[in-house]
Amino acid sequence: MKVLLKNCHVISPDLELHQAAIGIDGDHIARVFVAGEELPAAEKTIDVGGQMVLPGFVDVHCHGRSGFEVTAATPEAIRTVAEDKLKEGVTTYLPTTLTLPEEQLQKTLQCIADYCRSGRAKGAKLPGVHLEGPYVNCKCLGAQNPDFVRRPDIDEVMRLNAIWPVLKVTLSVEVEGGVAAVRDLIEHGITPSCGHSAANYEEFHQAREMGLVNLTHFCNQMTPLHHRDIGLVGAGLLHDEVYTEMICDKIHVSPNMIRLVFKVKNIDHILLITDAMQATGLPDGLSDIGGLAVVVKNGEARLASNGALAGSTLLFNRALKNVYEVTGLPLTQLVKTTSLNQAHSLGLTQLGKIQSGYYADLVVLDDNFDVVKVLVNGEVRY
Repeated sequence: MKVLLKNCHVISPDLELHQAAIGIDGDHIARVFVAGEELPAAEKTIDVGGQMVLPGFVDVHCHGRSGFEVTAATPEAIRTVAEDKLKEGVTTYLPTTLTLPEEQLQKTLQCIADYCRSGRAKGAKLPGVHLEGPYVNCKCLGAQNPDFVRRPDIDEVMRLNAIWPVLKVTLSVEVEGGVAAVRDLIEHGITPSCGHSAANYEEFHQAREMGLVNLTHFCNQMTPLHHRDIGLVGAGLLHDEVYTEMICDKIHVSPNMIRLVFKVKNIDHILLITDAMQATGLPDGLSDIGGLAVVVKNGEARLASNGALAGSTLLFNRALKNVYEVTGLPLTQLVKTTSLNQAHSLGLTQLGKIQSGYYADLVVLDDNFDVVKVLVNGEVRY
């Protein structure tokens, strides 16, 4: 179908156009029209009334939403999270697992595969999964379950990958076999990311020489910056090529830390994420993550046992609004952190720009960054 979006305030990496139009042919963008250009006929025309149109958001780290955790491994859980991510403007996301037995991970990936192959998927796109754990440091668990932590096992990863693509694996590089696992993952086309880690800078550097260029939920559950050993936080700031995930809810990282990272770090390598857990989109109350009891109060999700942060209840559009208000940077720069950088970090193509040849994955936002409309592959899904 040929679709035309008109009266668009287009915001794309390094591009801002007022009163523009976007021509869509099938699932791709055919052309972007500037103000005053003659517009073609279309089977469907949508007038967005001058509101912001951005590339659809890509969330590479999300455990759940709306009362469901993806590792519950039920059709309802996978469908609900995929569909409700649209409410945040997310058009592509990686269902993110937890430190659990392999049998449960296999069930989860099979459920995802069944949903994606059913022909009835109407939510955000799920090109693959993010395994967060189980290959993490027991001293940096956060909300990961200590009962199921184990050594890196590339054979296990490949068994899971045979069910549905594993695109990203969070692991601790300093544990036994960690650096070798980085090498093995890259050889199989899977992105390794260091997180839940007590690695010092030298241990990070050894993994970097194997190809590591990703850090999971930057600043959280990793070695902090210190003047004698800059740790993982220092490594992320020092090396421009390192991609850093950030949970910009002003809880996991303070406004001043957000401001510092965006001042020092190459913006082409910052990834906004939600790290959302199942209480996202729900009122405060009791919840859980990976079988561990969680208390949500004032939007903060914390383990009932020790008060550790247990994922977030952050909505992706709120993350962008937070960063915009905290940094004051133009949206034509910040929009890189919402989809294009995620795509580059995973080797995904045709995502993250409003440009001819890119997927027609688009989010329409009002001036308060609330989501008005979402298109996935040229189809209005929200």
